Amino acid sequence: MNTPLKPPQTQHLSDTSKGLIAGLLVVACWSGFNIVSRFGTKGLFTPFDLAAMRYGVSGLLGGFYFVRNAPFADWPRYLALSLFGGLGYGLLVYSGFSFAPSAHAGIFVNGGIPFCTALLVAFTTGFRLPRHTLIALTLSAGGLLLIGIDSLLSHHGRGELTGDALFLAAALSWSIFGLLMRRWQIRPLLGVCGIAFFALLLYSPVYLLYLPKSLPTAGWGDIALQCVYQGFIAALLAAGLYSYANQKIGACQAAMMLSLVPAVSAIGAYFILDEQLTWTVMAGIVVVSVGAVIGAMPGRSGAR
Repeated sequence: MNTPLKPPQTQHLSDTSKGLIAGLLVVACWSGFNIVSRFGTKGLFTPFDLAAMRYGVSGLLGGFYFVRNAPFADWPRYLALSLFGGLGYGLLVYSGFSFAPSAHAGIFVNGGIPFCTALLVAFTTGFRLPRHTLIALTLSAGGLLLIGIDSLLSHHGRGELTGDALFLAAALSWSIFGLLMRRWQIRPLLGVCGIAFFALLLYSPVYLLYLPKSLPTAGWGDIALQCVYQGFIAALLAAGLYSYANQKIGACQAAMMLSLVPAVSAIGAYFILDEQLTWTVMAGIVVVSVGAVIGAMPGRSGAR
């Protein structure tokens, strides 16, 4: 007698696995973002041009979906998210690229986000950080200090320090955005579309009327590259994936994964933009990356 064959059981990925995959995709997107943005600010565009392309493309792509699906009563929350994760982050980081190289952006933005996120979680919730997170934060702080010393001692010191400060402020702004997304349990797609919608409404009139711009003199190929990367990959895809990872594995672990970006950004900038790496910068990259690996590991208690 033939026994009936059992249908194959489908093995689904756990939430932790999905969150880690999303985090790794964010690392890839943001590493490219650092390189493309630095390329755009080296004589081609002003920081305000990059912000205009980011908010213009993402706002047009996501605005209709947001208006159709977001309850009007929730719009103030999306406005707050846009001020931190859209306008605040974007303007600060683009301005930083005018002063400091891509390797510094990787360290201070993507290395600073987990540092700021963990501290904000600890101060606002009273949550006691696990030992491995404290070790990771200590390593991240050491890496940031190494790069800060390198900026201070280099012949570009004052200008690079300005860029480093702007990058660190951008990290704080993004950390607040990530925590608000998780606290309010906003769907990633609706969240990034709302950010894009309000950023477009608030920024476009100011840019068109008052801010310096170089778009009319730029080539169409350069404009297309920045529009696709800034407006779609960085503003919509990467932000959505980060919000998804944030909800699946927790704010601290999702932020810690971003500390892998400095190494990838620095290596890419070395080959693509011919940006030189000092021993201090390379040491800082290694230290922050090790901290990222430790910080991304789940704690024993599983607390997020």
